[in-house]
Amino acid sequence: MAHLGVGIGWRPEIADAVERLPGLDWVEVVAENICPGHLPAPLLRLRERGVRVVPHGVSLGLGGAERPDAGKLAALGERALALGAPLVTEHIAFVRTSSPALEAGHLLPVRRTRDALDVLCENVRIAQEALPVPLALENIAALVSWPGEELTEGQFLTELVERTGVRLLIDVANLHTNRVNRGEDPFAVLDAIPLEALAYVHVAGGVERDGVWHDTHAHPVPAVVLDVLAELRKRVAPAGVLLERDDDFPAESELAGELAAIRAVVGRVDPAGPAVDSPGRPSALPRGSTADAAPDAAPDTPAGPRKRARVGEEQGALLAALVTGAEVPEGFDRERVGVQARALAAKRAGVVAKLAPELPGILGGEAPYREAFLGYARSRPMTAGYRRDALDFAEHLLIRDLPADPTARRRLTTWWQDRVGARPPRRIVRWARTLVGRAA
Repeated sequence: MAHLGVGIGWRPEIADAVERLPGLDWVEVVAENICPGHLPAPLLRLRERGVRVVPHGVSLGLGGAERPDAGKLAALGERALALGAPLVTEHIAFVRTSSPALEAGHLLPVRRTRDALDVLCENVRIAQEALPVPLALENIAALVSWPGEELTEGQFLTELVERTGVRLLIDVANLHTNRVNRGEDPFAVLDAIPLEALAYVHVAGGVERDGVWHDTHAHPVPAVVLDVLAELRKRVAPAGVLLERDDDFPAESELAGELAAIRAVVGRVDPAGPAVDSPGRPSALPRGSTADAAPDAAPDTPAGPRKRARVGEEQGALLAALVTGAEVPEGFDRERVGVQARALAAKRAGVVAKLAPELPGILGGEAPYREAFLGYARSRPMTAGYRRDALDFAEHLLIRDLPADPTARRRLTTWWQDRVGARPPRRIVRWARTLVGRAA
């Protein structure tokens, strides 16, 4: 891997501050949030002065039962070329299911079984063949644990690398999150994975509430996460380390201070040198695992239809429990599934408000907006992404003659009409015109 240095996640809200940060080596952008033909001017200025830009995808769902979407792969590759990126990154996660057809709007953990690993490896190879630059995959944070897992995190990641040659993006904040939420030792993971495959590292903040760690990317990086980074640094000198911040953006000086703290950790050199080749401690099995020994690497078997169907059925049952209120699958912690379900609904409301900031204003503020949206979300799981979700939410309210205030209802109708497209179905046009007349 080419040396990247220390960087920060580029977000429009902090674009000006990022340009002024001293000693910035590179930035990472959410791939789905940029258009290759219309790159933001601040991002172009960073590129012109030699700051590297890496696209970070969030919607492929390579850990899902379905093969990767060719259009999404093409879009990710197009962004890599437009940015002159040395690689692209994604996640070891599933984000949707086809039966039932549901979208999580979030990264959900893959069950660490042989079936799921075979499916993931095949999906990764499909992605690698389609992408114009190397691919690296990130370990994710999770609130829930799958029952009956057959592999540890270290074994799962090691086999993934051995069978596909994919690089790893290790998020040390996610390792800490899984220590709190799933009882997994982050240092055991670092001892077990092939650090020679490390592309770069993520560092982020979070918060603990009622014994659950929420990986918010909206809080300062705590000392415990920097401690995990320090442990990684003892083992290897990472090519790049990146600070993630996605919400509640602090003052520019605070961002600079967090980057300085990261540089201080990365700059520390153990007198004995990186311990990449030293023997690691035994890798503790995840809570609820049925495995009692580290299995030998499985042959590179294809993920046939039956295997994909089994993985899809498991993922579909969990996602339905999370977003539709369906029965929680056997073996899961029901309370923890409830925590995850509420977190997904809150995130969904927050993302829709960001994509459609007019909606809280039309509905009278943040509190009435959230109350209305969460009521809608309880009966309407997301099936086609956040932008469609915003339109469906507005339609849901208008069909019910909401909001009650005629002026607000007229504004919402106009907002909806302006965004449904050039040629909406005639039935919807008639319905919208009726609403406008009724509200007038």
